[in-house]
Amino acid sequence: MEIAIWTLTILLTLVGLLGVLVPLIPGTTLILLGFVIHALALPGSVSWGLLGWIAVAWTGSVIIDFLGVLIGTRLFGGTKWGMAGATGGAFVGMFFSLPALLLGTIFGAVVAEKYAAKRTRQESLRAGFGAAIGFILSTAGRLVCAFVMIALFLINVPGPTLPTWPW
Repeated sequence: MEIAIWTLTILLTLVGLLGVLVPLIPGTTLILLGFVIHALALPGSVSWGLLGWIAVAWTGSVIIDFLGVLIGTRLFGGTKWGMAGATGGAFVGMFFSLPALLLGTIFGAVVAEKYAAKRTRQESLRAGFGAAIGFILSTAGRLVCAFVMIALFLINVPGPTLPTWPW
């Protein structure tokens, strides 16, 4: 049973790491879920204090995710239309590749600023650039939070008890 729980924990952690890069997969949330399931299924293996610190890192990732594109777009002069366009472009781009995800973010912000907010071409391009910078920074921040969560878990939780061979 212990090996099955460890397998589930590792699987959720790996899918969570992928989710840090792909917007529709709740990356750090899956990592946190894996650690909570581990704690509940193997009592005594994970302290509630450790889960609390991991949850603090998870909260940081959620805040970083929310503020990244918002601040990036706003700092470069974007409007709510640019933020909405960046989100929509990222959503479409993620179905193709990681570069398409970034390009979709830029393109979505530029198109929304140009046509919905009636901004000039230069203002639209600045908002698109800001959205891309915000997206990159928020992805990097979420990745740092994910690695902190994983490191806290690995440093503080003993590994699985492997079966011994009869010889």
